[in-house]
This record gives sequence, structure tokens and C-alpha cells, in this order.
Amino acid sequence: MAEAESPLSEREIEVLKLVATGASNQDIARNLAIAVSTVKVHLRNIFEKIQVQSRTEATLYAIRQGWVVMEGVEVPPSEPPAELAAAPSAAGAATLLPRPLAWWQRVYALAALALAAALVLLPALGQEQRVVAAANPISDQPVAGAASAHVETSRWTDLADLPAPRARLALAVYGGGLYAIAGDLQTGVTDQVAFYSPDTNAWSGRAAKPTAVSNVGAAVVGDRIYVPGGCTGPTSATDRMEVYHPQSDVWTQAASMPLPVCAYAMAAVGNKIYVFGGWDGKSFVDRVLVYDTAADTWAKRQPMPVARGFAAAGALDGVIYLVGGYDGASEFADTYAYDVAGDTWTQRAAMSMPRGGLGVTVVNDRLYAIGGGWENYLATNERYDPVSNSWTAFESPVLGQWRNLGVAVLGTEIYTVGGWNGDYMAVNAAYRALFRIILPLGRPNTAP
Repeated sequence: MAEAESPLSEREIEVLKLVATGASNQDIARNLAIAVSTVKVHLRNIFEKIQVQSRTEATLYAIRQGWVVMEGVEVPPSEPPAELAAAPSAAGAATLLPRPLAWWQRVYALAALALAAALVLLPALGQEQRVVAAANPISDQPVAGAASAHVETSRWTDLADLPAPRARLALAVYGGGLYAIAGDLQTGVTDQVAFYSPDTNAWSGRAAKPTAVSNVGAAVVGDRIYVPGGCTGPTSATDRMEVYHPQSDVWTQAASMPLPVCAYAMAAVGNKIYVFGGWDGKSFVDRVLVYDTAADTWAKRQPMPVARGFAAAGALDGVIYLVGGYDGASEFADTYAYDVAGDTWTQRAAMSMPRGGLGVTVVNDRLYAIGGGWENYLATNERYDPVSNSWTAFESPVLGQWRNLGVAVLGTEIYTVGGWNGDYMAVNAAYRALFRIILPLGRPNTAP
């Protein structure tokens, strides 16, 4: 059913789409800039118009209409009443209507219902144990009341855990493996570097980073991994640029940043690395810095539209997309496109939910935003299509709070490592973003 043919108004459809993401009434009100009481009125009208009794049923309705697309969730149409299966037409012939569902279709429908319930009911329960933001946004302490849940999903695979739970780390891909660099452990800021091999599904140690830091990122240019700045403690940031050489397992130092910063977003385009916003030891900033790896020099660029930290960035065709973030008081859902050549900013479509401390990567000309949840309980991840300027929800193995994790792509899979959900996480999970189909070439040998 097209939106134009729906019994719901345009505003009611907007509300229903947000309900399907697991958003609370407060989240919907903030997202649409309306009162919570108005949200309740809309929900009452929606339930009455589409004849449902719960948020789960409403979500299934939205999925059936195609208003909400969640990978791994397909809800088949309802079985028609028996008396309509062969209802005579005006011409006397039997009208062809869908047959009753086969047993496997019923099983599939029940599985879809169960997953949809997990995406909606678990977040609703989590609202009673509200997501707890860190008192100091630069460091975490285990807290009671942070609600998260792990769920089985169709396209996520659990892999070997980190050697120790870790958050606020950098994650880089080089030589067919993952490098988890620095971050926060339960014992504090760390200099540890761990290498993960997908071939053996095992972690091993590498040379420690010279400076222990957290709230840090990494970019691969050529045969080196660049790690700028970082937080050296809950009240301090560094300006050091340290460079890892994977082939020799050695760290060196490059030109220092113009100013110290951590909790930034970063992306590489060509031989240049762009660093966006972050925290400078006193406040969140809007500055943009670019590092030329060939010249070993730093320069300033046009500032971001809004100061923030804990955003994430991904580059596509000379444009860097800056997504989400947190400024110590609020999470952001907005998306900005930074044109590298023109040094200009353009606002694009916002995500369905604010996400601070998320991770972003690029696969097949799409931007994948994973995790977040500084103040909001999240039930899905989101994927952005720059051509249509639209976001689409896709499944998450962690419901609730999953922030300050490492995200990187290797082949057709997106790897997510560590993070925070009320405590440090050792998770290592891969999402199959694309499926490769290999077709045989040539004619089969039919000779006897």
C-alpha cells in the first residue's frame, strides 16, 4: 500500500516509522519537535485506524506497507479468509486470490514476528532501565541500569572475543586482518595493540603504541596506519601523531597536530587524512584538520556546522559524510556532507535516531552507521544511500546501548569490535553486507 493510499496521515506515518525503530514516546517527540502528549494522541489514532493493539503489531503493519525495511525481517501477507479464497466474480468465474500459507510460510511468519518483537518490545522494556550517559563523556565507569541485550540475527556472526573487553579504541584493516589499537580497558587507558586474523579466528599481540590513549581513531594510507591525538586521561588530550608500520611491527612519530584533540571523527581521501571536531581537553570543538601524509604537514579547513565529538565519518567519491555525534549534553542524528575539493559543507538527510559514539564504514557506495546510544535505546543500525539521500534500518546484534566501538570493513563483511553497553565489551562480530555469487564459466563437460 502506498503512503497516499493509507488511512494514516503523513504525520501519523512519520510517528509509526519511528515506533518501528524502537523509539520511545520521548524520542519521537524530540525527533519531530512535538509534545509527548501529542505523540500519545497520534499513537491512539494510529492504533484505531489500522486496528492494532500494540507497538509490535503496528511495527509489523509498517513493515508490510514497505515503510520500514529491516534486513532479515520479511512479513508475508496475512492469510485471506476461507470464504474469500474462491469467491465468485461478477462474471461467475472464481476470483484468483492468494492461497492459504503453507506450513513453512507460517514458520517463517512466526520467526519474523519474533524478530520484530525483539526489535520493539526489548527496547520498550529497556526504557524502564534507561540508558545511562557517562558523567564524564571522556571516560566510563560500570553503571547499574544500562539496558542492553544480545539477539541472534541472520546476517551477523559472532567471532573470537577480544583478549580483554575494550572501548573507545581505534580499529584498522591492513593485510587481511584487523588491528585493535589503544582505547579504554577496565584498568584504564591502554597502549595495547591486538591483531585479529579472520583465517584463524584468533587474536595475537603486536607492538604497543608509544602513547596510551583512548577516544581515538585510525586511518590506513599506503602501508602505514596513522593514529592522531587521543585522550591520555579523563581531563587531557594529546597532539601526538603516531604511525604504525604493520610489516615491521614498529611505531614511529610524525608531525604533531596543531592542537590536541580526541573523540574526533576521521576519514582518509587519497593521501590525506581529515579529522573532524572532538574534544580538546576543555570543550567540544568544531574545527577540521587535514594531514598530508606525503608532506607530513597539518592544515586547517572550514569548520563543521556544529561543534561535537563522538561523530563518525566515511568517504565516498571525494565527499566525506559526517554522521551523528555527542556534545556532552545531546546526541545528534544529522548528516553533513563535506566536499573535499571545495572545502564546503552541505546538510543531508538525518538518521532516524540520534547516535553518539557510533561507528561508520563504507561498503558498495553505501554508508553503514553502527551502534551509538549515549542517551537513546537503539534497536537497529542504519544504512545511508547518497543517491536517494535516505537512511534504511538494518538489524543489530546488540539492542540498547552500544557505543564507542571499533568499526571497519574487510572484504564484504563489516567488523565491529568492543564498545560499551554499561560495561566494557569484548564483542567481535561481523555483518555480511554483500553476498558474492560465483557463476561457472563455459559449458559443462557432457562427454561420457
